Amino acid sequence: MSSERLTLVVGDEELLIDRAIADVLAAARARESEAEVYELTPATLTRGGLAELTSPSLFGGGRVVVLRSAQDFGKDLITEIGKYAADPADDIDLVVVHAGGAKGKALLDAFTKAGARKVTCQKITRPGERVAFVRAEVRRAGGTIGEDAARGLLDAVGTDLRELASACSQLVADTGGRIGDDAVARYHRGRAEVSGFNVADRAVEGRLGDALEQLRWALSTGVAPVLITSALAQGVRSLAKVGGAPRGLRGAGLAKELGMPPWKVDRVRQQLRGWTPEGVAEALQVVAETDAQVKGAGADPAYALEKAIGQIVAARGSR
Repeated sequence: MSSERLTLVVGDEELLIDRAIADVLAAARARESEAEVYELTPATLTRGGLAELTSPSLFGGGRVVVLRSAQDFGKDLITEIGKYAADPADDIDLVVVHAGGAKGKALLDAFTKAGARKVTCQKITRPGERVAFVRAEVRRAGGTIGEDAARGLLDAVGTDLRELASACSQLVADTGGRIGDDAVARYHRGRAEVSGFNVADRAVEGRLGDALEQLRWALSTGVAPVLITSALAQGVRSLAKVGGAPRGLRGAGLAKELGMPPWKVDRVRQQLRGWTPEGVAEALQVVAETDAQVKGAGADPAYALEKAIGQIVAARGSR
């Protein structure tokens, strides 16, 4: 029996995890176009379930079995999965997604011992790592981008990996592959002026009229309401992070602790003026409710966003 069909995905960065699983599925379907995929979690996999999924089929055809949140499986299931890894089937791909760490470590050890292919998908949190991610994404799409241009793209688009990946792919398609500062400015900085991040900055600074003006401008130019909600959430969460940081930290030490570039920490500290912890907590609740409204719970996303901005500005002034 071979370990080539065993894949261990370690980490908690969802975009990278989804890609790792997609790569396994693509390889399986290249071998067998009708290969089926089964995804299970600790809530849906029962004892004996893996044996059933990996038993020979009368109808043939490949299978990809994905076990997510594997660190949360119970001891009996971990033993069962580890036993399978020691003697895997030749026509079934088994992917185990584990967050890493000590919990469920026996499963990590079993797959490592079995010679499973390992894919690391840790969260990308440091500014330098994000720049590296952007450059790698552009290369993945067949282009090149310099470090300064990559930083400019991060400033314009934000830090969500899915949005960054989409922006990198689109830039390569629009420019022919060679991406410099001018291309980033042409395709993204103009839009960034009316993006959700400008809306969020004005809202947390208590500038109601400016925030609403930027919101209407952003929506009129095609910025998706969900991106504006995401920016509002990031803006308020940044207030919470910086406001709750250890008092003794300053400068680079504070930036490192928070996982933010120093300029962003300085900006958020200025935005915190006028805010109380209670006000920040209230604003966090507002963005959570608005996120649900924009994603389908409400009938009018634009109205939900206008209402949220008013509530965030009010929360800033509350005592």
